[in-house]
Amino acid sequence: MNLILDPWPWYIVGPLITITMVMFLYFGQSFGISSSLKHMCTVAGAGKFSDFFRYDWRDKSFSLVFVVGLVIGGWLSAAYLNGNQAVDISEATRLALEGLGISDFNHYAPDDIFANKSIGNNIPLLIIGGVLIGFGTRYANGCTSGHAIMGLANLQWPSLLAVVGFFVGGLIATFVLLPIFIN
Repeated sequence: MNLILDPWPWYIVGPLITITMVMFLYFGQSFGISSSLKHMCTVAGAGKFSDFFRYDWRDKSFSLVFVVGLVIGGWLSAAYLNGNQAVDISEATRLALEGLGISDFNHYAPDDIFANKSIGNNIPLLIIGGVLIGFGTRYANGCTSGHAIMGLANLQWPSLLAVVGFFVGGLIATFVLLPIFIN
């Protein structure tokens, strides 16, 4: 295995995530992408329109650096890591997806789902999905990464409830909504 060009295995990525979370906890910070987006909106001047964005964002500037790192890391992995390897999924999942008309398992974003769909036909669905995600992260006071990684690491009961909700929502999306929208 080539750690530079291949996707990294769980036994390397897991400890790296743990080290990152320990550093956040040690410095008294929280982790989550939705809070970083909140800080970006504040920097952009959203405080002129809503009290929610009126605070000193400089205290949370580390999260903006974190987002920049995510963008750079995503670009580096897309440009230099092998993202076109066959996806290792169970035979039952493969058969279920083939039943929905998906037969491309050569990379992580199957052309059967993404290449043949017109964005123009899906704009209302994208807008509704974006509004629901925005509402959900605001209502839950965090996103999946914040609750599932940081909230559970802090043994927060609301984060456990949020993570259960995320999984239930994911199951509904996979087994109820995906078959409706994929056809």
